[in-house]
Amino acid sequence: MTIRKLDSPSMLQSGALQDWGTVGMPLSEPACTLRGEKMVLPLDGQPEVGLWECSAGSYRRQVRSAEAMHVLSGSAVFTPDGGAPVALRQGDVYFFPAETTGVWDIQATMRKVYVLFNPH
Repeated sequence: MTIRKLDSPSMLQSGALQDWGTVGMPLSEPACTLRGEKMVLPLDGQPEVGLWECSAGSYRRQVRSAEAMHVLSGSAVFTPDGGAPVALRQGDVYFFPAETTGVWDIQATMRKVYVLFNPH
């Protein structure tokens, strides 16, 4: 496995990230688009780590895994099903327990470093 630096100027530009298409359950028009870079460790059951970017709009969260994230830029509000809205801003670090479902409202293109635990 090679050491990879994610904070280089080329990686931090949207054009350097892979196009992941649109979100699975969009709630806005046009649908949010995703870009990113995954670093999957080469062992079974290991976390997935990556850089994720999402354009403005809203959608339902489908990730079933627990997730730790550090917001690098942008802003959003996540409203968990049955819970109060949570504002996410540049510099924030959050942990979402497994099975956290709800609605993302991406207000300004958001970029985060994430770790998915026990990804499905």
